[in-house]
Amino acid sequence: MAEAMELSSELLAIVACPACHAKFAVDYDANELVCTNQSCGLAYPVRGNIPVLLVDQARSTL
Repeated sequence: MAEAMELSSELLAIVACPACHAKFAVDYDANELVCTNQSCGLAYPVRGNIPVLLVDQARSTL
């Protein structure tokens, strides 16, 4: 079973989507940070509780 993702509220308050600079929603089931800008639609993986905020590693949700 995968380890539960843990991200601090302080981190979530300061990180933004690298593509459009919008805030993130947390998808704990998929271990992803999902951009809240509906026209952007990128989801970034979180590996070992570290967000991988690289556009080329993101998944499109559109």
